[in-house]
Amino acid sequence: GVGPSDASPDEGVVEDLPLIDEKAVEQLTEGLISHYLPDLQRSKSALQELTQNQVVLLETLEQEISKFKECNSILDINALFSEAKQYHNKLVNIRNEMMMLHEKTSKLKVSGISI
Repeated sequence: GVGPSDASPDEGVVEDLPLIDEKAVEQLTEGLISHYLPDLQRSKSALQELTQNQVVLLETLEQEISKFKECNSILDINALFSEAKQYHNKLVNIRNEMMMLHEKTSKLKVSGISI
């Protein structure tokens, strides 16, 4: 008899290859593609929609960020205006003091007292 070591594991494979029916392979391929393709196309359209939504979301976020930046700059401008008002008040006070001092020195000169 023929022992297990006498037969090669690949024996008979080469002879089977010419028996492959090209039409069967084509039909199997088409069947496989038609089975998976609709799901893949749905996944593709879902991913495209998701990507478009992400783009819209990013644009909206950028607009909101720019609004916050504008708010910060407005707050900075308000702070500058209040600071300018304080300095203006200080200048007005200094001018009033200088005018008062000028009046006093003028009165002293008129009364003949030298400074």
